[in-house]
Amino acid sequence: MAYTGDRQGRPRRPLLERDAELAALDAMLTELSASSTGSATPCAGGLVAFAGPAGLGKTTLLTEVRRRAVARGCTVLFARGGEQEQGVAFHVVRQLVQPVLASGTEEGHRKILGSWYDIVAPAVGLVAGGSEASPDPQGVRDGLDWIATRFAVQQAPLVVMLDDAHWADAESLAWLTGFAPRVTELPILLVVAYRSDELPPDALPFAKLAERHGSRPFNLVPLTPSAVTRIVRDALGEEADEAFCRETWAVTGGNPFEIVELAAKIADHGLKPQAVHIPELRDLASAVKGGGLVERLERLGTSAVRFAWSAAVLGAEASRSLAASVGGLGEAESADAVARLREARILADAAPEAPEDDRLEFFHPLVATAVYRAIPAAFRVAMHGQAAAVVSNAGLGATTAARHLLEMHPESDPWAVRQLREAAREYLRAGAPEAARRCLARALREPPALEERADVLFELGCSALLTEPATTVNHLRAALEEPVLDPALREAIVYRLAQALGHSDRMAEAAATVAEAARGATDTRTRLRMQAEQFMWNAFRADEQDSPARSRRLARLADHLTGRGTAERYILGLRAWDAMVRGEPAATALHYAEEALGEGLTWTDERWGFEVPVLVALTFMYCDQPGRAEGLFNRGIAECEGKGWRGAHLSFGYTLLGYIRCRRGRLGEAEALVRGGLRIADRVGHQVPAQYFAIGILIEILLARGRTDDAQALATTYSYGQVVPSAVVYPDSQTVHSELLLALGKRQEAEQQLVRVGERLEPRGMRNPAWCPWQLHLARSLEESDPERALELAREGVDRARRFGTRSAIGQALCAMASVTRGGQRLTLLAEAVEHLERSPAGYDLACALVDHGVALRRAGLPQDAAEQLHRGLEGAAQCGADALAARAREELDAAGLWPVQLRTATTESLTARERTVAEWAAHGWSNARIAEALGAPDPAVTRLLSDIYRKVGSDHEGLPRLLGIQEGATRRRTTESCARPAPMSHD
Repeated sequence: MAYTGDRQGRPRRPLLERDAELAALDAMLTELSASSTGSATPCAGGLVAFAGPAGLGKTTLLTEVRRRAVARGCTVLFARGGEQEQGVAFHVVRQLVQPVLASGTEEGHRKILGSWYDIVAPAVGLVAGGSEASPDPQGVRDGLDWIATRFAVQQAPLVVMLDDAHWADAESLAWLTGFAPRVTELPILLVVAYRSDELPPDALPFAKLAERHGSRPFNLVPLTPSAVTRIVRDALGEEADEAFCRETWAVTGGNPFEIVELAAKIADHGLKPQAVHIPELRDLASAVKGGGLVERLERLGTSAVRFAWSAAVLGAEASRSLAASVGGLGEAESADAVARLREARILADAAPEAPEDDRLEFFHPLVATAVYRAIPAAFRVAMHGQAAAVVSNAGLGATTAARHLLEMHPESDPWAVRQLREAAREYLRAGAPEAARRCLARALREPPALEERADVLFELGCSALLTEPATTVNHLRAALEEPVLDPALREAIVYRLAQALGHSDRMAEAAATVAEAARGATDTRTRLRMQAEQFMWNAFRADEQDSPARSRRLARLADHLTGRGTAERYILGLRAWDAMVRGEPAATALHYAEEALGEGLTWTDERWGFEVPVLVALTFMYCDQPGRAEGLFNRGIAECEGKGWRGAHLSFGYTLLGYIRCRRGRLGEAEALVRGGLRIADRVGHQVPAQYFAIGILIEILLARGRTDDAQALATTYSYGQVVPSAVVYPDSQTVHSELLLALGKRQEAEQQLVRVGERLEPRGMRNPAWCPWQLHLARSLEESDPERALELAREGVDRARRFGTRSAIGQALCAMASVTRGGQRLTLLAEAVEHLERSPAGYDLACALVDHGVALRRAGLPQDAAEQLHRGLEGAAQCGADALAARAREELDAAGLWPVQLRTATTESLTARERTVAEWAAHGWSNARIAEALGAPDPAVTRLLSDIYRKVGSDHEGLPRLLGIQEGATRRRTTESCARPAPMSHD
């Protein structure tokens, strides 16, 4: 079947001197058809591009491609860029998709588009309104990728054709550029044609598409004199002499369009194609081109001119009825104008299969351009105004009307402002913020009424938030200065302004903005919300001057809140995060995190942002409940994907979910997730927070896996560590870079960086080694040069970890202290570290501690005890994907003459029946001794069994009841009672 858009109505002519192009296309069509007939041949899609100036036959060539593709049973989708529609978002995409969906119902469309319906339906023109959610552009592009892939598989072989791609709208072109590399993996042949000299500056990636596929575009060249002779004689008869044909080639430059048009003009004038008529030939040639074409149009009469102008102004939506309305013509006048314009080869004939079709199309884009540019400027503006009213009354939608309103002069017209604002809302719902911004900027120039101006400024600022946050700041500050400003709107503007400042790396200004709003707020709810925003932006500031004072204010405020309303729960969430970062007891942080969650925190509430829900989830991770954090992240990621948020939000989601997996010791899964987050971050921009997070976490994972060279290459590629971000990121970028330096043996450089980290974090009271173990790394860097100082730092790190109280933090700190300790004390420290880590969900850290303990035992002359720990460490390292650690354990076993036992390398998140029973006993408060008695097993076996359980469920002992659904109410009461009046903070 074929979904085509060619309505030229012109007879098919042989294509001269295009043999190479057609041969290449035939070969690709043959391969495409063969790979789609059920043969063992893999999918063989491809891309072919035709480039060249106007009139060289690109459209004719594509018409022939379509004919051949249909003859081979291919499904053909066709679209054409429009000179007047370049600013209409997804104009090309809709041409491709709408014929496929034209006859379906909403139920059918939902079945076809699946979970992507709400995200992509506005972009493809299926819905004009509905959901107010605004997907980001990448989310829409991903959805279109899914649709194209699904349709390619269902309707294979598929040929997608785009003519006049130089006039394609930016949104469609961006999608096509991103999707094109995938066509080689699908039964799709993508054929594009464009004028290379008219591609817009931002279309460079599109122009390089063919080169990325291993070939260059077919650059069409003018016809040779012999080909021109063939065309002239086919049109005018074999009596056309050589001199006449040669002159035809000379005056047209071998341009196929001009040759065919000139031959038709010669025939119309009854001119014999002989050398004696060459002077007349030259006169006719000038009439074929721009100025001559306009003269030809004017000779058709006023009605025909006005009708042609109206059709040119309407562009792709031109129809006889609409053009007549724009031009002020009656039924008979418009019918006569259409007939004369078609006879003059200005309008194309109706398609033979639909002779009654009301739609209009110019004979060639060159003709349309010449007609449009011939309209006097003032009259053209007035016609666009008339067209806006006509298409609006015809129900073609606000975006269609907006295209014309953008061409008009400001007239203080309230109707125009309403239409432009509605068009902007539709564009935002379609994931086209740039198009929305153009409409709102034009609405502001109209200008809107005084009471409406702040709303327009606010909408304009929000539309530019993703692409130009600095511009957003200017618009929103202007909105705040408007004399007429509703309190609810003021609150929304302040929130967005702070968000834009934060996204522009101006954290201090963001905090100051909401602080000022809080001071001036008369409404309690508004004041509380602004305070929440102030605490949040200050928490992200790396240059905050008095963090301890902010922590004290936050603690005092949180103590009086009950969690009623979003603002209160956000403040409680920030209190939880602050308590964790400062290293207060983990029970305190968990108490506030639970209170903040309440019935849940959404990631996609545009009025509140996703930062605090992320911080609350990460608080659970740092407090040895990563399984709980994973559940929150999985829900947050699903929310983002459901709304088509495929940018920074989703990047953070995947990256930090990977971080959680890393903390649990699932390094392979963690690496895959973080690499996915980094790919998304790379699309968002360079040196953005999402990128810093992903790179730092990925370096930590690679180091844990023993791939130091890969980690160094990653850091070099992104210049990681050379600049300290102005916002707080985690893991701390300077600390991660120091870990890399230590792994590379550059102890002195690492020491210098870690000293600076301490100088930055200590005054802020950020002293939790579970969050940033800079002291522990600094101790390792000083192990050789200053062992006493190293031991002092490590001991202080252990004290801080004990104060925080999680098993993983204490175990990690003890391991670090052991690494800078000599003699028998080292064995004691490692044994204690293993004991703590066995009771945590930190699988990789436990494996490290076991191997270190085994090595120390072997060197202390205790081979049997060493073998037990090394076997366990090897097994844990293999399960974690820590290849270098596993290799080290094997080397130690080999050196001791011990053979590794059969390893349990496979792991699953599901508890066995026995593990489930033991987990429930533990959750009910049974001691290890009681569990051992019930099982008839020794205490060490129970310890190992519980250790496996903690790692599988992603929780320490305290978090088991909630994860297992046991006595949740009682568990919460016990937790609340233990920290209802949390331990007082130290603000030293």
